[in-house]
Amino acid sequence: MPDDVFPAQHRPGTAEHRPAPQHPSPPAPLAQPPGPARPQYPAIQPPAPQPPYPAPGGPTASPSPFPPAPPAPAPARLRVVVADDNPVVRAGLGVLLSGRADIQVVAEAADGREAYDKTLRHRPDVVLLDVRMPGVDGISALPHLVGIAPVLMLTYSRESEIVHEALRLGAGGYLVHGEFTADQLVQAVRDTKDGRAHFTATAADALLAHMRQGAVPRRGPLPEGLGSAPTTAPASVPVSAPAPVDAPSRSLEHAESLSHLQPSVGESSQSGGSAGTPNRQQYRLSSREVEIMDLIASGMSNQQIAATCFISEKTVKNHINRIFTKLHSATRSEAIAHWLGTAPRHPGRQP
Repeated sequence: MPDDVFPAQHRPGTAEHRPAPQHPSPPAPLAQPPGPARPQYPAIQPPAPQPPYPAPGGPTASPSPFPPAPPAPAPARLRVVVADDNPVVRAGLGVLLSGRADIQVVAEAADGREAYDKTLRHRPDVVLLDVRMPGVDGISALPHLVGIAPVLMLTYSRESEIVHEALRLGAGGYLVHGEFTADQLVQAVRDTKDGRAHFTATAADALLAHMRQGAVPRRGPLPEGLGSAPTTAPASVPVSAPAPVDAPSRSLEHAESLSHLQPSVGESSQSGGSAGTPNRQQYRLSSREVEIMDLIASGMSNQQIAATCFISEKTVKNHINRIFTKLHSATRSEAIAHWLGTAPRHPGRQP
């Protein structure tokens, strides 16, 4: 076919010859059924951004009239001196006690003399004292130490005579190794500082045995010569003053005079002297008052009596006041003399 029949713009295959693309028309919206018109709600607007916090030093609210409280001071730690000739025991006690937040072992000693020097230097709250140590033993050092700090006996020695002598000389408690737990030891150390005594089973049995004997038993020598070591340091000296070497201790003199007095009293009662056997029924003491009077005659303090009888010191004082009234005594020594039958009899005075 000649070219002039179909112009170029109408030839098949050209752009002009291609048919226009057919796009489907959008569907017509459906007719809404007649009804009430829907309410139009306003669009929700996001909250307005808040202004940033004022920079330090910028304008702030008025200061509080109550200033912040200062931090509470850390409680003071309970300071302990450990005296034992066994280095393994000293090391174990140091780890056990210093591991507590409120306890600190400030010094260790291997004998009684070193214990006295360390106690005088550090002024601890409690001294843990063994009995059997080379040189100056614990019983010999005890009357010198109690004038400086409370002493808790911590030892393997369980003889009744040793227990009684340690308490008579002022020990604030008596613990025998193997009869207490670690927590019980820690609590005993804390209580010793506050004046509360602790005893393990062996020490308590020894106290009861002496108490049940009635009259004061004759004081024989302690095992292995304990308590006879030469100690010349005083019981208490000023902090700034050095310990005099040859000054006698007041507490040691008192302990020795009391220990000498008790055997002579027992001998006078048993040998048929002028005093004779005391008639204790005439005083009409109750069973508890008899128990306490026996402990007084054995040389115990009010604190030790309270620990032995499991009563308070105030109750002990009340019992003692009634005992003194019944024994017509004004002092402890006078009451002991009446109780043991060594007091002189006054004509015309009722017992």
